[in-house]
Amino acid sequence: MNAITQAIQLQSAPVAGRETPLALTQYLTFLVGTEVFGIGILAVKEIIEYRGMTEVPLTPACVRGVINLRGAVVPVVDLQARFGRASSAVGKRSCIVIVEVQADDSRAVIGVLVDAVNAVLDIAAAEIEPPPNFGTRIRRDFIHGMGKVNDRFVILLNVDEVLALDELGRVEPNASEAPVELIQ
Repeated sequence: MNAITQAIQLQSAPVAGRETPLALTQYLTFLVGTEVFGIGILAVKEIIEYRGMTEVPLTPACVRGVINLRGAVVPVVDLQARFGRASSAVGKRSCIVIVEVQADDSRAVIGVLVDAVNAVLDIAAAEIEPPPNFGTRIRRDFIHGMGKVNDRFVILLNVDEVLALDELGRVEPNASEAPVELIQ
């Protein structure tokens, strides 16, 4: 994991004399279940090992809790649950990818729980197909495109849609709970 983190830091920092062709974009790839997904490297801030987190009451099921990241409270979203599946089981390779997303007029830092981090890949724009109209097991608006890598596809996520704060902030009341009445 350290080698990938170092690669992210090196590749996101401008270096004099080294230019990346505009047609190539770098993606951090990772596993969620058995599927390979990718996030644009510019949205990734760092990768940390999974540690315990603090659960927060009345949050959506996909929000696993919050972590303390150098004094900042960072919510952690379980991608498996966000895609409408059962929550991820935490394993040896589970980690949290810290990403920055657009939230209205500002940026927000959110952790994403993934089953394992794979690699940083260069994918040419010509090798990215639009999302399919049907057959995906996640919402179509979550998919930026399908990156072709070695005759296989990597699902490239639209991280701003997957982690949309207005949607994540909505709490569905539990059907078994009676509505709370305020006394005035």
